[in-house]
Amino acid sequence: MFSRTQKINLSPIKQIEILASKIPDVVSLAQGIPSFDTPEVVKKAAIKALNKGSVAKYSLTMGLPELRESIEYALAQEGMYYDFEKEIIVTAGSIEGITASLIALIDQKKDEVIIFSPSYTSYAEAVKVAGGKPVFVNLLESEGWGIDFDSLERKINSRTAAILFCNPNNPTGTVYPKEDLLRIAILALKKKFFILSDEVYKDFIYSDPLQIASESANYKLFSLAQMPEYRNIVIRFFSLSKAYAMTGWRAGFLHSNEEIVKEILKVHDSLVTCAPVISQYAAMAALDFGGEEVKKFSKEFEERRNLICGRLDDLSEYLSYQKPNSSYFVFPKILGNKNSWEFALDLLEKAHVAVVPGVAFGPSGEGHFRVSFGRSKEDIDEAFRRIKAYFESQPKPILKIIPKKVKVHTLN
Repeated sequence: MFSRTQKINLSPIKQIEILASKIPDVVSLAQGIPSFDTPEVVKKAAIKALNKGSVAKYSLTMGLPELRESIEYALAQEGMYYDFEKEIIVTAGSIEGITASLIALIDQKKDEVIIFSPSYTSYAEAVKVAGGKPVFVNLLESEGWGIDFDSLERKINSRTAAILFCNPNNPTGTVYPKEDLLRIAILALKKKFFILSDEVYKDFIYSDPLQIASESANYKLFSLAQMPEYRNIVIRFFSLSKAYAMTGWRAGFLHSNEEIVKEILKVHDSLVTCAPVISQYAAMAALDFGGEEVKKFSKEFEERRNLICGRLDDLSEYLSYQKPNSSYFVFPKILGNKNSWEFALDLLEKAHVAVVPGVAFGPSGEGHFRVSFGRSKEDIDEAFRRIKAYFESQPKPILKIIPKKVKVHTLN
């Protein structure tokens, strides 16, 4: 009994947050929740729909037609052309869409899914939920957390069902260059596997390197979903959670070609019937009228990034880091190779600051931890005041060696 779920772990982010909830004065830089409230235009649209009696019943399983039309238009503005009637599904956040897609794709012959390390913690567990096997490919920290294509090609085999990645990357803030994404697409066509691209942080890019800019449009992030020749192998995901400060609304969408979407829809229907209808009305308002708010959020996040990087510079005796050019996370390295779970728990206990242990994001994340600058400037300042005091109370330098086998912390 429970043999399948025993292989699945509760997200370490959630584990940390549960532990932190028991400490009254904790400052959390752990979970990726924007400090902003949902924009007024979004809240008003939801209230209007509620008062009209529009939200009491299910929508179509694919989502409200008018919302899917808004999504089709928004995608077209970014160079992606998908039919709202056949190629778009409104999902309960991006992770539901990702999990439904994995369930649709994985079978007995193709059960392996490649995941970059470090990468978002829930990907590996979603693969397990779908009955698959996560296969990690370590990113190259010395090359700005770039893709190791030699390792990637070695890991691809006849059992590879898909590659799943976040672009921009969570937790490193890396934006993968266009040429690297095209190399992945060529491999996928040749080896016959799918590409699952989670682009939830696409609106938060703080620099515009030439290698990541699209040559044919006026926006920054290149996506393989822009390329018609790859639409038979690419499934792209987006959530309104981060860009529009709507984490609690659980609204997102996926798009791909009609044949793939038909199969995913069967699973989506079995999992949730449809995304929450009140959230769908809110999502429609966000896409149609929330663009200026997203720009304001992005500007504020860039200021917070600079603040948190300045605070990390003050701790250069203890930490090193790479400045992210996207998302709202930094992934510092603990000098002295401290076990990241031990560090996170010790910091929580002694300094009352919550961070996420780096090993949660894959094997190559060990010795690091993730901090979010999605929190307020006041929270960032207070957290780093405590972190500095914590390090100053420790032996210099921290010399603890990582054990060969890292035991992942679990809740009792």
